[in-house]
Amino acid sequence: MSKALVILSGGQDSTICLYWAKLTFRDVSAVSFNYGQKHSIELESAKQIAGMANVPLEIIDMPDILKSRSPLVNENEELETYSNYEEMDQIIGERVELTFVPMRNALFLTIAANRVLEKEGEHLITGVCEQDNANYPDCREEFILSQQETINEAIGKMGDLNIQIHTPLMYLSKAESIDLAKTLDGCMEALAFSHTCYSGVYPPCGDCHSCVLRAEGFKQAGIADPLIERSIGEKQYA
Repeated sequence: MSKALVILSGGQDSTICLYWAKLTFRDVSAVSFNYGQKHSIELESAKQIAGMANVPLEIIDMPDILKSRSPLVNENEELETYSNYEEMDQIIGERVELTFVPMRNALFLTIAANRVLEKEGEHLITGVCEQDNANYPDCREEFILSQQETINEAIGKMGDLNIQIHTPLMYLSKAESIDLAKTLDGCMEALAFSHTCYSGVYPPCGDCHSCVLRAEGFKQAGIADPLIERSIGEKQYA
């Protein structure tokens, strides 16, 4: 099949998508973005995971472009934390999550489309999912389809290329995405080096939105998180 480009943050979902892409497409590469995020440790994870998957990775620097009140990019905003999944679910409800960075995914998809077209490819893969629908408006299928249409309108008939945005996790719960990861050769090993903690620390803080969501997913899947297992093992042998 045609060339594919994965938007790889270094987190859990994009790691699964990278290994899904390797199974689905013959020619796979990845792109990561340094956009001034406080948890930039994820870029080191992206490098590690791309290396493990034997996939070329480009890291694009774009600091100070995305402005927001999100604590991911704003030093003056405090990261909200939770005691458990139930408390988090009750507090957040259907509001937009405080860590949401407006226009981030739109910008990433635009630049990723530029990069895949340079390679004469047509396929973009991103790890967004409807489970985050209420909390992250740019993780909805409606948004992805609109972006796909906008990108193809923008490029016109460029060598008859037609960009397709693939979202293999769109309708999966976190537990279901972990079940998918178990079927992808090398993916669970790579997840041990993924980073999702919004606090930007390792071992992960365990009480930010991303950490709580990840922990609940592994709990529902009935298996240990390889990232946590790795951190425990390192502590034992330190």
